[in-house]
Amino acid sequence: MISGVGKGITTASLGKILKEYGYHTTLIKIDPYINYDAGTLRPTEHGEVWVTDDGGEIDQDLGNYERFMNQDMPKKNNMTTGQIYKAVIDRERQGAILAKRYSLFPIFPKRLCVG
Repeated sequence: MISGVGKGITTASLGKILKEYGYHTTLIKIDPYINYDAGTLRPTEHGEVWVTDDGGEIDQDLGNYERFMNQDMPKKNNMTTGQIYKAVIDRERQGAILAKRYSLFPIFPKRLCVG
């Protein structure tokens, strides 16, 4: 994992440049962790949490995005693996995806499996 090398500042800077050239832009923070949001992460390991105007608890990068772009960004501009898992599980529990199997890795037919 590459952390703390300026990916967020670089992204925010590119967004700002595009905005200055007249493009309508927004930035999205995508995190691979299983946590639902950054609110429960240890600040000494992950950094401070940015709280959006609509109550989202997000990685500090979103705060950089807001400052650089000079625009408020809602909590929907953040996505984590945990949010995706929760959405799929909620739909399954509500009966929306009955009789279907979802897996992180595709299941191949036996004739393609080795061993």
